[in-house]
Amino acid sequence: YVAAVYEHESILSPSPAALVERRSALELMGRNLDVYEQQVLAAARQGAQIIVFPEDGIHGFNFTRSSIYPYLDFIPHSHSGKWNPCREPYLFNDTEVVQRLSCMALKNKIFLVANLGTKQPCERSDPRCPPDGRYQFNTNVALAADGTLLATYRKHNLYFEYAFDTPPEPDYAFFDTPFAGKFGMFTCFDILFFEPAVNLIRQYNLKQIVYPTAWMNQLPLLSAVEFQQAFATAFNVNILAANIHHPTLGMTGSGIYTPVKSFIYHNMESYGGKLIVAEIPVITTDYKTNLEKTPGRVSEKGKEQSPPSFYAEMMYDNFTFVPVWGEKGELQVCANTLCCYLNYQRAVLTDELYALGVFDGLHTVHGTYYVQACALVKCGGLSFSTCGQEVTDATALIDFQLWGNMSTPYIFPLLLTSGITLDFADHMGWKNNHYFLSKNRTSSGLLTAALYGRWYEKD
Repeated sequence: YVAAVYEHESILSPSPAALVERRSALELMGRNLDVYEQQVLAAARQGAQIIVFPEDGIHGFNFTRSSIYPYLDFIPHSHSGKWNPCREPYLFNDTEVVQRLSCMALKNKIFLVANLGTKQPCERSDPRCPPDGRYQFNTNVALAADGTLLATYRKHNLYFEYAFDTPPEPDYAFFDTPFAGKFGMFTCFDILFFEPAVNLIRQYNLKQIVYPTAWMNQLPLLSAVEFQQAFATAFNVNILAANIHHPTLGMTGSGIYTPVKSFIYHNMESYGGKLIVAEIPVITTDYKTNLEKTPGRVSEKGKEQSPPSFYAEMMYDNFTFVPVWGEKGELQVCANTLCCYLNYQRAVLTDELYALGVFDGLHTVHGTYYVQACALVKCGGLSFSTCGQEVTDATALIDFQLWGNMSTPYIFPLLLTSGITLDFADHMGWKNNHYFLSKNRTSSGLLTAALYGRWYEKD
């Protein structure tokens, strides 16, 4: 099927904390919706059957609970029957945004997924009802090609979004399409947690995901395209990921991903939006089974003396590293219960320092979640203290096999190359209770090769 995602440079309110009338809120959102309208038309002309827009793309961010209120639409939570906002605008008040989205879908005969702010009045008798008598949700809507509202999803894992409430229960949102079957839906930070993202995929055996996001890149392990790709590979799904484009805030990185191929956009240099359209296969079977059969020599644990280990901060976590010296070698480094192993060979010796790092613990900055990671990274400079820094360019071509005795089945294989481009492993999977990743000759200089494990039970 043909999919489209749009990385949108949203027109932001100059003073998001100021209280405004609904009319001026609609005026600002209308300017963003005008851009959406052009992009839906462009995507439809290229044969797209579905288009996905980013999180916060219509209203922006940095609101307070009260200042966002005029920007919120009322949307009945999906279970209240079929509603076509474009054809039945009179059914509910305050639905101008979803009406416009519905009409874009209808006019262009395309499935459309977008993110907006919504409100839902609540009863004082509801113990969770906020003092102002309403819930405010960060919401995705999915609209059919005839404009019908198919599904809504209220973001569960909020990322410092004080204007919004967490829904009382996780939403498991998905919708059906004639061209690719069921699509699941979640938002941004959700991708790092079991609920609802992983549970949704597993419970409903979903193979296609739509993913609006407003992601601030964090190298070396959590750049948007890097993690989106790893998620598609780990769960054997197609992901249509639309990010916001604000390079000054470190926000860029969208793509259409299959477990074996990616169409991505990452651009920290220039401004303006970007439409990606790609034809991808509908996933029906599981690739997972071929992982079991993968040959791969898990060598005997490093016989030689490992070089000295050192500590450095990476992604706000205290990693234990060993330097990757010389043309080739075998290394191991351990922390807590996790040991990481690396066999490597460099084509040409460059004057770049690489290190193999391990972390097995609770990550506590900008969210709390348990990580088990084995990571081969290029350091920022030549001293040990630069390992773990954000690096975007590299020249070293390294053949490697990386493996670890991970305690969780949820491993995200990261493979990032120079200029924030992606590569695919030659082999990966479980062998002898170790998860491994191997690659002969990356397409360009290696930035990060990592096994990023999420041990959800220990969050």
